[in-house]
This record gives sequence, C-alpha cells and structure tokens, in this order.
Amino acid sequence: MTTTTRARPQGGPPLLAPALAFGVLTIASAVLGATGTRPDSTAAEVSAYDLGHRGLLDLLAFTVFGASIPLAIWAATVYRRQRKLGVTAPGAAIGLAGGVLAAASLAISGLAIWTAAQTADAGAPALSRALTSFAFATGGPGFVVPLALLIAGLAVPALFLGLLPRWVSIAGLLIAAAAVLATFSLLTPALYPLIPIGRFGGVIWLVLAGVLLPRDRHRAR
Repeated sequence: MTTTTRARPQGGPPLLAPALAFGVLTIASAVLGATGTRPDSTAAEVSAYDLGHRGLLDLLAFTVFGASIPLAIWAATVYRRQRKLGVTAPGAAIGLAGGVLAAASLAISGLAIWTAAQTADAGAPALSRALTSFAFATGGPGFVVPLALLIAGLAVPALFLGLLPRWVSIAGLLIAAAAVLATFSLLTPALYPLIPIGRFGGVIWLVLAGVLLPRDRHRAR
C-alpha cells in the first residue's frame, strides 16, 4: 500500500530581507558616488577623478554590483508569491522580466565602474569618459525603466485583487510612471531628476511591499 504526500505550496523566503539588502546597498552607492563626476563632465575631468579615486570607485562598483543580487532574489520571490496568491494575469511575468532586466543593468553598471577604475592609469581620457557614460546609462535609465516593470507588475494585480492597501498600489503605479518617463532622459538632461525618483522611490516601495504583501490568500486584504 502506497500513500501519496501532497506537497505544500511554498511562497518563497521573506521579501523584506532582500528588499532591505537592496536598499542598504543602493543608499551606500549613492553616498559613495555623490562626489563623483556627472554626465556632462569633460573627458579630462573624468580621467582625473578616476585616477585620484580608484579605491573609492572599486568600493562603488562593489555596492552597485552587489545591489543587483538581492534585487534579482526579490523579483523571483515576489513572482512565486504572486502565483501562490492566485495571480494569473501577465503582470506577474512582466514584473519578473523587469526585475531580471533591472538587476542585469545594475550588475553591468557596477562592472563598468570597476573597469573604469582599473584602466584609470592608462592615460586615455576618452576611454574613461566612455566607461563613465556607459555606467550612467546602465545604472540610470537602463535600470529604473525595467524597475518600473517590476513595480507595476506587482502593483497592478495587487490593486485589482486587494493584495496590498490601495494607497500602496497607487503609489507604486506613480513611481513606475515616473521611472518609465526616465527613458526620455536619454534625449534631454532636463529629465535626469526622474532617475533618482524611480531609484529611491522604488527602494522604499519594494521594502513596503515586502512587509505588506501577504504570504497566502487567507491573509490577503
């Protein structure tokens, strides 16, 4: 006689831990990069800064790259949690895709910063400027735009199914909208302020959603 054991659905690890890790590393990278060059800095200015701050750039690269790991974990976990909560709409998969793209962009940005630090003594200002621009593009609009997909991929189903308080879902949609508009920062520097709105607003929202999202339908609002 054989017995069949029915596996209990698993919702994955707590969402708060990777959200907090992502938030701490994101804030640390912002502090480390606060005194750095800007997208409109000249090649000579970028080269001089990189040469004089190699250690700082190495640490910045570590925090930026490191932030991509808990973000990927959060995206995968929240996708599994949504499936357990009964979300069958494409939003969950769209959110997962956005989270993976955002994490990948962040990782690439960190590696570009590290490469800029290693080549700082090459005496090639044009190379330093190109690497800095690439790091900004991947860590700026290249990061916050797919992050918007991750946020909206949870906020929209949560709004319709009552998985989160209504105000939290609406706040997520507003942050996601600002992050999507950051796409146009590639065309005009006037929209650069949308990038930190998407980045830091996204950090706060991921932490908040990680606390409030129920683990099963019995606890859903």
